Amino acid sequence: MTEPSSAADSSRPRPPVADSSRPRPQYGEYASPEEQSRRAGRPLTPAVVPATTPVAPAGVAPAAEPAAEPGVAVEGARPPHPVDRVAALALLAYGLWNVMTSIGQFLNPATLMDMMLQAVGISGSFSNYDQAKTWGIVACVALIVGWLATAAWTVLRLRRGRLAWWVPVLGGAVFVTLATICMMVPFFSDPAVVSFLNGQLKK
Repeated sequence: MTEPSSAADSSRPRPPVADSSRPRPQYGEYASPEEQSRRAGRPLTPAVVPATTPVAPAGVAPAAEPAAEPGVAVEGARPPHPVDRVAALALLAYGLWNVMTSIGQFLNPATLMDMMLQAVGISGSFSNYDQAKTWGIVACVALIVGWLATAAWTVLRLRRGRLAWWVPVLGGAVFVTLATICMMVPFFSDPAVVSFLNGQLKK
């Protein structure tokens, strides 16, 4: 009568028998580092992910760096033409001297206008002084502003390492021409000059 019960007991799964040869695990030995830190009350240390360098896909060339503008020196480098600095500063100094001497003539244009009459071959003396003084002031302002603008542009190009000797030459030509035009207005409005020109046209 006991055989069916023995067969039923043999069909039931039996719990695994502990291996006596394996040492008993200590507390937390098989726990994960996160569980160990949580149970010990320590803050979790985030895992450090190694930085990866992006690799360009196969067949795609890396982007090239923009080429430096021609005539522009690298920042911190010396100018490519050391003589250019000396020439530019010398031309600026000459331009400043020219401006200072011209201001005295334009503010007192009597002598200048008489010299111009003699150079053209007109007999008589200059008499349009009021208009000449007004245009003389305009010519002085043009020269002063022109020299300051020319000097600023020259220094800027020197700091960037670009050629700058031609800037004082160009500035001097432009603003001296402008000042000369200003002085030509009262000169050609003078009665002696007008009479001379009318006589030349009637011949």
